[in-house]
Amino acid sequence: MDLLIHRLLPAEAVSLLITMVNAEGAAWADGRATAGRQSARVKNNQQLTRSCPVGRDATDRVMQHLRRDPLIKSFALPCRIHGTMFSRSGVGQGYGMHVDNAYMRGGRSDLSFTLFLSDPFDYEGGVLRIQTLQDSREVKLEPGEVVLYPSTSLHEVTTVSRGERLVCVGWIQSHVQSHDDRMLLFGLDAGARALLAEHGTSPSLDLIFQAYGNLLRRFGD
Repeated sequence: MDLLIHRLLPAEAVSLLITMVNAEGAAWADGRATAGRQSARVKNNQQLTRSCPVGRDATDRVMQHLRRDPLIKSFALPCRIHGTMFSRSGVGQGYGMHVDNAYMRGGRSDLSFTLFLSDPFDYEGGVLRIQTLQDSREVKLEPGEVVLYPSTSLHEVTTVSRGERLVCVGWIQSHVQSHDDRMLLFGLDAGARALLAEHGTSPSLDLIFQAYGNLLRRFGD
């Protein structure tokens, strides 16, 4: 399984978001309200209500960073970024093994993302564990780092045993539904951009970018 771990936010942007979601007027609710029937059985956390002004403002700030980040655009080829919400887990809370819904109110879920906001040394547990074919990948990142992974993956958040875990999660509907096709395009785009930075433009590189564009047309929705 291919996933992307990337620094999305600088420290000052993380601090601002934490201040916003902890401010008076931030409406937190039981996370099971947004879970499907099966997932609700294993979900135990709190989520910032999307409809409250603080939730809307904080979500908009994260979405702006996601939409303009060149690496995320190359990796995810986003058509829609949707379902974004802030989630916190205190001692004894977590989210058992589950798979995200294929379709949500905002669109299809091709990629899931978790943006970490808490310092990993401020809490124990709260590890994002993503199941692979034969084992699992454990992810616990620095504040401002984000992980993107296929929404088809079984995953869980282990129980927090100390402190509090604060993250922002959401989903991406890609222009290219197939994960394998996205990885092919991502590798081709990364290689072409590296050649451009090292050697500049050339007729040969033009052909590579032409091939990339035409593959995107073929693979895209």
